[in-house]
Amino acid sequence: MTNLPDAPRHVVANSAEADTVLRRLAREGWTARSGFALPDPSWDVGAAQLVLHGRVHDEDLETARLVVLAAARGAGIVAICDAESSAGRALVDDLARLGPLNRGADTAVDGSDVIANLIPEQRALLDRLASGDTIAAAAAAEFLSLRTANRRIAEARQLFGVRTTREAVLAYLRQRQRQPE
Repeated sequence: MTNLPDAPRHVVANSAEADTVLRRLAREGWTARSGFALPDPSWDVGAAQLVLHGRVHDEDLETARLVVLAAARGAGIVAICDAESSAGRALVDDLARLGPLNRGADTAVDGSDVIANLIPEQRALLDRLASGDTIAAAAAAEFLSLRTANRRIAEARQLFGVRTTREAVLAYLRQRQRQPE
């Protein structure tokens, strides 16, 4: 029996977000494969830790059907689509019925917002970096050693699943904009 909650399912808006998610999943041991058709004839492919990715175009019902079938069989999914279109909403609804669904690159694997997992020091550093400060200036302003600031930012990069500080700042800003006031 497939352990569906363990298979990551992501619906993202663009290729950049898909790349971010795929990098994070690769670090967690998942093997990425383009397209949504499964070559393995066995029903349960969850143990293979295979994540399928690609674009689902509006009104492309065949591809959407393959996405849902692959997710039901235990494959991880990273689908690029307009989640506001009728086909996108249907895909999101179908995938959500199978278990937790992550919307965008800035959500943790468990579906929670990454920003909620940041400690106050990380938020303060990311805010200062977003304002244009260097890491050294941000560290000094927050009364942290440069080493501690670098460690906190490295932890934030890991939470966001990105490689560079710039990507972490951008992901932080995107997610902060989505937060309710």
